[in-house]
Amino acid sequence: MPELPEVEALAAYLRERAVGHTVDRFEVPSFAALKTYDPQPSALTGLPLSAAGRHGKFLDIGIGDFHLVVHLARAGWLHYRDSFKSPAPLKPGSGPIAVRMRLDDGSGFDLTEAGTQKSLAAYLVRDPSEVPGVARLGPDALAVTQEEFAERIRSRKGQIKGVLVDQEVLAGIGNAYSDEILHAARLSPFALTGKLTDEQIGVLYSAMREIETDAVQRSVGQRAAELKGEKRAGMRVHARTGLPCPVCGDTVREVSFADKSLQYCATCQTGGKPLADRRLSKLVR
Repeated sequence: MPELPEVEALAAYLRERAVGHTVDRFEVPSFAALKTYDPQPSALTGLPLSAAGRHGKFLDIGIGDFHLVVHLARAGWLHYRDSFKSPAPLKPGSGPIAVRMRLDDGSGFDLTEAGTQKSLAAYLVRDPSEVPGVARLGPDALAVTQEEFAERIRSRKGQIKGVLVDQEVLAGIGNAYSDEILHAARLSPFALTGKLTDEQIGVLYSAMREIETDAVQRSVGQRAAELKGEKRAGMRVHARTGLPCPVCGDTVREVSFADKSLQYCATCQTGGKPLADRRLSKLVR
């Protein structure tokens, strides 16, 4: 799933490449992807792309006085095209393409979603706060002070992994970077927020700032097509099950859930003890 660094980089790429151009045609071959629209999509024709930014993991594309707000979900992505093969409008259900934006210079972009589980969501609104997911967001992960961070983390009781990825607590952190942050902070993903010391909270805050800032710096300036590879290359434990930890050399381990998994280093994070199961683990937190 694209997280804060990748969405920030996509917004920066659109600011460089697309902002200032006008909409030639806005197409929605996947009707299910466009959750709400006010105005009608046809009203965008001739309007300029005025801005590109983000709210947590939501991409926000300003079009005139309106906003196309997109959550790319797990398998969504933005593909920028210097030109399109055919000027013909897309037919409904055109494969993985959910939304296509054609611009006045012949370029544009597709919002696509791989797989059969369709979760990509686009909202055409007059104000981003009209999008329910945006309205519920906590403060941005890179905008909070250490004091605010501590307050937000302790506001939710539970395992730190789950609290870090709760978008109502902090906006922008997802499954991948939370693994990286916890590894850098040397904390178990199952550590309970209510038992974290002030020192541990401080180390966790510093790790979050370091991991997210470094990822943004590596991502911004990359072409959209290169961002996924850049993200994978920067990971120390996430999606590296069975490989050596780059810090201590121990084998990176995994805990699997119904629809996702987490990765961690037992030596760095749990005193050398493997996490067998999130419900049955009796490790010291």
